[in-house]
Amino acid sequence: MDNNFKQYEEAAEKLKALAHPVRLCIVKGLITKKQCNVSYMQDCLGLPQSTVSQHLQKLRTLGIIEAERSGLEINYSIKDQTMIQLIQVLLGEDQS
Repeated sequence: MDNNFKQYEEAAEKLKALAHPVRLCIVKGLITKKQCNVSYMQDCLGLPQSTVSQHLQKLRTLGIIEAERSGLEINYSIKDQTMIQLIQVLLGEDQS
């Protein structure tokens, strides 16, 4: 057995973050759309901007997504590319 618990703790935290349906939906949407802003996510999810922002912050803190400012707009995209494969397997999607 491998006793590299720090690596396992980091992976477990990412899995816990993805266990929330809103965050899972955000990550899945970013995989599909490549990048988008909070307003777009807010409209798609039907949630207040503050709620979407809290979920985005959690995903950013764990290094799952990243933000890039473009003028007044902040666009989010997937940072951890292993999340793409994980979500595809989790949701039973074709990986080709």
